[in-house]
Amino acid sequence: MTQAEIPATTRGLLPGDTQAVPVTLVTTGDWAVVESGLEPAQRSFAQAIGFTPKAGSLALLPGPDGSLARVLFGLGDPEAANYDRLLVGKLPGLLPEGIFRLENAAEPHEAALAWLMGSYRFGRYRSGGGTKARLAAPAGIDVAEVERIAAAVALGRDLVNTPANDLGPAEIEAAARALGDRHGATVTVTEGAALAEGYPLIHAVGAASPRAPRLIDLTWGPADAPRVTLVGKGVAFDTGGLDLKPSAAMLLMKKDMGGAAAALAAADMVMGAGLTLRLRLLIPAVENAVAGNAFRPGDVLPSRAGLSVEIGNTDAEGRLILADALALADADAPELILDFSTLTGAARVALGPDLPAFFTEDDALAEAVARAGRTAIDPVWRMPLHAPYASLLDSKVADLNNVSGGPFAGAITAALFLRRFAPNTRAHGHFDLYGWNPSTKPGRPEGGEVQTARLTYALLKARYGG
Repeated sequence: MTQAEIPATTRGLLPGDTQAVPVTLVTTGDWAVVESGLEPAQRSFAQAIGFTPKAGSLALLPGPDGSLARVLFGLGDPEAANYDRLLVGKLPGLLPEGIFRLENAAEPHEAALAWLMGSYRFGRYRSGGGTKARLAAPAGIDVAEVERIAAAVALGRDLVNTPANDLGPAEIEAAARALGDRHGATVTVTEGAALAEGYPLIHAVGAASPRAPRLIDLTWGPADAPRVTLVGKGVAFDTGGLDLKPSAAMLLMKKDMGGAAAALAAADMVMGAGLTLRLRLLIPAVENAVAGNAFRPGDVLPSRAGLSVEIGNTDAEGRLILADALALADADAPELILDFSTLTGAARVALGPDLPAFFTEDDALAEAVARAGRTAIDPVWRMPLHAPYASLLDSKVADLNNVSGGPFAGAITAALFLRRFAPNTRAHGHFDLYGWNPSTKPGRPEGGEVQTARLTYALLKARYGG
């Protein structure tokens, strides 16, 4: 997939002075004032249709000639615990074709971004169906910043949504190269004999697929700037290997490269903003397939870090490819490593699909990540790296097993496995994400999602400026 082939799924903002229909955002606290300021006919119309400012409510108010003159959109109570700061992202799917402008948005940057993210539709395989409402830029916002973030989110969503027949390791590489070309980054790729020798776990996981595995390595920024490395799991499709998944569990496995998509989206935001850092992006890209040369349960495999790994389950392949990439990242001694992966069902059981699990030993990093998640409306939840559980990964024949073999603490043991391969970088954060919206929410259409990408950008922007 080249950059030109990625559909333009999010249209940008129109100039702020474009003639547009006003959309008045109404909270429960200011409805009385807003209602009293309406034209008498509009007030009567709103009363007749029973409009109240509950979250997500909509009223299309006509003008004297019957045309659409104003929109009322309810935000509910901003102080409520379940208040959705991306609620404006619901509007593109509700409004008719036209140009609109937001009135009295408390956070116009958030509102504009929510609108653009809510406008996203994956349209590669079907015509039509996109949203037709456009937004004039709210006054005072950084339009370029909002559009950069929305475009990066759309790029990542497109990658996750693309089925595996059109998105394999080579196409993930093409997307990384296109991104590198756009931002002046350097991209190198290791595959074939060099991959087998230098990254044996990545090679073993991808060996059974006719689509060759590879390690994608993108670097950008001044060589003397602070070094930050992002590592994204790029399993283009996961059959489970010889520990074959049931068919129902395979249906969404095109999203098993969601970690790579999130890392690519975050890198796009970082490079686009010109943050003062030396960025490295590592993506081990494979397909976990079934063939005569597939790695097997019980195999003992070498790793780049020198640790031997007994394979307890071939369906725990993501941690294997991340292990070799993390060993490379750790050897470079960066200030910070963040890895992104759709790694465990255990994290989904614990936290559900909307809240990725986050692991780190660094309390200062954990606080900064939580703060960035709140800022970017891209939340995560810190889970414990409970060191005694590392014994669950003990092996009788190798340095460690890739699974615990039991039903407990699956997300924690996976994170502990990864920590063995980046022992020198204390500031190492691991995101275990779902990478998918099971249903449409404001600003988050059903389908692929680059969870933690906006959080990562907010974190790095706070640290390294822009």
